Amino acid sequence: MENNWASENLQVIRTLMERSTLYRLALAPITLLTGVVGVAAAALGWLLRIGTPRGFVGYWMGVSVVCLLGAYLLARRQALRESEPFWSPPTRRVSQALLPPLFIGMISGLLTLVSPGWDVLPAWALPSFWMLLYGCALHAAGFFMARGIRWFGWLFILAGSAFLTARAAGGAPPGLVNAHAIMGIAFGGLHLAYGTYLYFTEKRSP
Repeated sequence: MENNWASENLQVIRTLMERSTLYRLALAPITLLTGVVGVAAAALGWLLRIGTPRGFVGYWMGVSVVCLLGAYLLARRQALRESEPFWSPPTRRVSQALLPPLFIGMISGLLTLVSPGWDVLPAWALPSFWMLLYGCALHAAGFFMARGIRWFGWLFILAGSAFLTARAAGGAPPGLVNAHAIMGIAFGGLHLAYGTYLYFTEKRSP
């Protein structure tokens, strides 16, 4: 039993190393798509003045579902283009690494939707909390992907920590209408920057 488990893990690691270039190619369009959707969603949320706890949380949870579906569709297209199976053991490993932090983020949002007045994690604090969780998810997935994704995860962890530090220093909590800008800068801007970096560096790679 243990020999089979070890053999399977070694095969997964070997496959991940062989497909590192393929995964890096898929990351560029995924991060660019997420960045564009994030910036557009932030601008739309600000223009529509979505400022209630339920409205803000429901809106951004919907945006996250769109981004997640888009990411998996792009990854599937890349796999089909390379004649590779989409739901392969490496894909399952990456999904399993992402799942716990993303699940916690989903539960925190759902609790705010059900009880918008709860004071354990107020709606204005959710952007920072989501950044921290998303950074942890990327860092965990980075052990099965290119090393740069771990550094990308650290950017979200540092951004979330910076916003929490600013709040602890005595700053007034941001209104939820203005919190759209925080989401756009963090989730939209960072993804656009990283996607652009991947796109141009991949163009130069053999």
